[in-house]
Amino acid sequence: MIDHILVPLDGSSLAERVLPHLFALARPFGSRVTLLRVVSRADSKHPTQRIDPLDWQMREAEARSYLNKLTIKLTQAGLNVRNELLHGDPATLIVEFVRNQDVDLLLLSSHGRSGLTGWNISSVVQKTVIRVQKPIMIVRAYQTAQNGGYEAQYKKLLIPLDGSSRAECTLPLVASLAEFHKAQVILTHVVRRPELPGRAPPSYEESMLADQLIERNQREAYRYFEELQEHFSVEMKTHLIVGVDVADTLHSIVDQEKPDVVVLSAHGYSGSAQRPYGSLALNFIAYGTTPLLIVQDMPNSYSILPTPAELASKEYPGH
Repeated sequence: MIDHILVPLDGSSLAERVLPHLFALARPFGSRVTLLRVVSRADSKHPTQRIDPLDWQMREAEARSYLNKLTIKLTQAGLNVRNELLHGDPATLIVEFVRNQDVDLLLLSSHGRSGLTGWNISSVVQKTVIRVQKPIMIVRAYQTAQNGGYEAQYKKLLIPLDGSSRAECTLPLVASLAEFHKAQVILTHVVRRPELPGRAPPSYEESMLADQLIERNQREAYRYFEELQEHFSVEMKTHLIVGVDVADTLHSIVDQEKPDVVVLSAHGYSGSAQRPYGSLALNFIAYGTTPLLIVQDMPNSYSILPTPAELASKEYPGH
């Protein structure tokens, strides 16, 4: 299911916050692991000045030594690890590596060498995830590990579902992780309260109609959860909540349950297959506070639409 995990690292302790999760994800599937380091101009103390050949060689030697030492350390701990050293723009090369090397999961730290900022993810992570058509996991670098051990402990996995088959693409992976880690699976569904726009308050009939629709959707959701629980042997808990905003309601559930990982599909009912992520996945990338695992429901045959900026850069290179 996860045969090949790619772990981009920049040598910083913040980037290494992914390592406990690497063990937690690789061990259940016997995954092979590639550690990737990209040496770029941004690593230089003066990135806008002309590159000093000696300085470049020293930085390359330092990066290679770092990768080799970490590879040995992780191999001795029981993982199947190799490493790659590349030169150029980190986001571009990470995306190309994922596309060309049969990567099944991209494991990223939200921040790295540039340090923690007010943004929830770094610019490199933002540029990378938006163009990768594979499952990704983002570990929040500003959070400390749950314990002093080498491997993250997955005791709670929270799974938002909307009843669509696309959202259900997370379930096989979740079941395997939950069985291996003996984790509780928390299934969540938000019944959205219908909008009744208008300058005047809704009439009694309109309010009754909205309540009937909510009750109908609640019944369907209960039935849906019952069917899911019959097919899985792992421990399950369910949350079925009525809310005005799906994302805000889910964030509240996350704050309440404090799961070790939130697992989302890239799209649900309403997500466009021409975009890499639906609105809920994008919301959790930008505003989530826990490790986030996003399973890509689109087959590799689908092409992500290029952005206007990408089209312009190809038409007017260098401008």
